[in-house]
Amino acid sequence: MKIFKYVLVGLFAIVFATACNEGIDPISAVDPGPDASAPAITIKYPIEGTKIQVPELVTSVNIQFEATDDIELKSVAILIDNVEVTSFATFKDYRRLVQEYLYDKVTNGAHKLTIKATDIGGKVTSTTVNFEKKPPYTPLYAGETFYMPFDGDYMEKISFKEATKVGTPAFAGEALKGTNAYLGATDSYLTFPLTGLTGNEFSAEFWYKSNPTPDRSGLISISPAGEDRTKGLRFFREGSATSQRFKLNVGTGAGETWNDGGVITLPNTKWIHLAFTISQTACVIYINGAVAASVPTAKIDFTGCTSISIASGAPNFAYWDHKSDLSKYDEMRFFNRALTGDEIQAIIQNDSPYVAKYSGEVFYMPFEGNYKELNSNTTASKVGTPTFADGKVGKAYAGATDSYLTFPTTNLVKTSEVSAVFWMKVNASPDRAGILTLGPEDKTNAGYPALQNKRTSGFRFFREGSATSQQFKVNVGLGGTNESWNDGGKIDPSAGEWVHMAFTVSGSKSIIYINGELARESALTAIDWTGCDLLSIMSGIPRFTEWGHKSDLSLMDELRIFNKALSQDDIKTIMNAEK
Repeated sequence: MKIFKYVLVGLFAIVFATACNEGIDPISAVDPGPDASAPAITIKYPIEGTKIQVPELVTSVNIQFEATDDIELKSVAILIDNVEVTSFATFKDYRRLVQEYLYDKVTNGAHKLTIKATDIGGKVTSTTVNFEKKPPYTPLYAGETFYMPFDGDYMEKISFKEATKVGTPAFAGEALKGTNAYLGATDSYLTFPLTGLTGNEFSAEFWYKSNPTPDRSGLISISPAGEDRTKGLRFFREGSATSQRFKLNVGTGAGETWNDGGVITLPNTKWIHLAFTISQTACVIYINGAVAASVPTAKIDFTGCTSISIASGAPNFAYWDHKSDLSKYDEMRFFNRALTGDEIQAIIQNDSPYVAKYSGEVFYMPFEGNYKELNSNTTASKVGTPTFADGKVGKAYAGATDSYLTFPTTNLVKTSEVSAVFWMKVNASPDRAGILTLGPEDKTNAGYPALQNKRTSGFRFFREGSATSQQFKVNVGLGGTNESWNDGGKIDPSAGEWVHMAFTVSGSKSIIYINGELARESALTAIDWTGCDLLSIMSGIPRFTEWGHKSDLSLMDELRIFNKALSQDDIKTIMNAEK
């Protein structure tokens, strides 16, 4: 009887198993194909150029990466500075490893991270990124109390404190300097405690790429609770898709001061530099290092102000819709004193050193509120009272009576060829003037030193004419007693237009161009530079004065000098880039 029961149970099991497999295909091996590709590696962190700044002498880095293979991974190793620190040989997914590893022995200095993956066919892939651990940040400038570079975090580098994040701000994936920049988002901004950041004066400076949507927003706000503008400050923008104006409101305790600032034109894909300073007598807004507006004010009052908001007017200056800014910010610094214009220019140069834009360019002076030559980072000497005006690009030099600039010629030209290009808006009074003079002293002139006119070396570019016709000429010294004259071309200055001027000197001729078109050329032999140690800008003084070619009251912008003879195509390229 028992045997019969066991037989029944066995038959039932066979039937059940057969029923369960009914309709299901049997499992069979699939040929994965040939092992064609080496492993692929993506390092997610640290990325190339990451800088880790913490006060500890030794810190950690959370290494994040992914390794994949078309057939099967055999092993994956992590190496720091070419030394293996760990490896992996077993995988949940034999074709893919997504891994994090905390390496806790990062010392000060540069380091190299290598991820090395090997597949079962023996093919090897290595991917490397370089990162750096830097010691705690030391302020670079006098009075600097706050520095936030936005390089993948919101840490203020002097205090090593993280800003408080409101909403969902992000990172831009690009930077003026470093590895990243702040990217604003709707209803998003940063806040940071105000303690230790201020004094009787205050300055802020940073780099900025404007998103004009929404059409207005707060940028930096230090405000007490409520709609109280008699304390703190509010830096903000207002405008449209094509133009944004940057303004500053300062609370003086008893009242408020408004500075309506300056305007940028949009769209603009370049980083611009914004700064404002508040002293006990004035508040000044700078755009790209040039003064946009300056107004008198009394001492700033920070009573009741406990925090600073970045990229929004919220929470205490959100009225009038000065809310979150969707723009990009980089390299933000605050100071407990009022910076000078020269100090702001120095920061701009340090953050973004100028690199010559064109082949052979040895001199570039854009006149953006200063007289600095950017290739050498040297400021020209000012004689008299020249000023600045709205230029062809940004600001421009504005001439004045008995006023001009001088610049030493060390390493400036002295080659067998030379060219100069610039924009002018001509003031025909006086009816003649020197524009660019690079010549020797003429101590033999009977009227020396007031009158000088030695023309056997260097060059003299000048104008002569009337209120309706001005002729541009160049004189080139060829050495000995020889010189070459090019009587150039004419313009009508009464039109009040910007005109692009250029002249070139090669080993065989001089050419004058007006608005990119050849006005006149003249044959010559090689230019001579004997005794040429000084360049005068916007005057013939002090080396070319005898015929009244003195200071020019015109406007000049975007002056460039080259150590070669530019072609007409070169000149048109420069001109069209600045239109």
